[in-house]
Amino acid sequence: MSDPFFFGYGSLVNRRTHAYPEAFPARIKGWRRAWRYSRSHKRTFLTAVPAPGVEIDGLVAAVPGGDWAALDQREAGYERHPVPDPELVHRAARQLAAQIYAIPQRNMVDRVHPIRLSYLDVVVQGYLDEFGEAGARDFFATTDGWETPVLDDRAAPTYARHQKLRADERSFVDDQLRALGVRLVQG
Repeated sequence: MSDPFFFGYGSLVNRRTHAYPEAFPARIKGWRRAWRYSRSHKRTFLTAVPAPGVEIDGLVAAVPGGDWAALDQREAGYERHPVPDPELVHRAARQLAAQIYAIPQRNMVDRVHPIRLSYLDVVVQGYLDEFGEAGARDFFATTDGWETPVLDDRAAPTYARHQKLRADERSFVDDQLRALGVRLVQG
């Protein structure tokens, strides 16, 4: 029996943030990304929400031996959902079963709380690595919630898996936020 896979659409796209080496770029149908405030974490997180007719890029990666414990701990506050086979398009040379993490609807609250820039930077760095600038621009286009302000915490990152970005990566993120009219707030 082969290992199960997860479909990552946020920080899990950035291979620097995890140790799951068997990973492939993928696309999922019927989901969209959104910034949502999580009651359980009292912060704004990226989540996947069902969206018929929408497709998003991400990364599928094997969970060796089906040992979900470490990943479930990392993704605390999210629930895993099976991804039906026809919804997942990937480059793996075999069929695979995948699951996607999403914040449960009962934990989502309509509250404006800033997105941490150190978190967003990690996500966009992953998309730049996996899908290039066009794919990273598509990340911004296929994500809802950009009316939420972004907390500039680059000088003192608060995101646990923050990564150092190159100057061109920082400029790319900043340019995309400006183009969307996202309000930056200082920490």
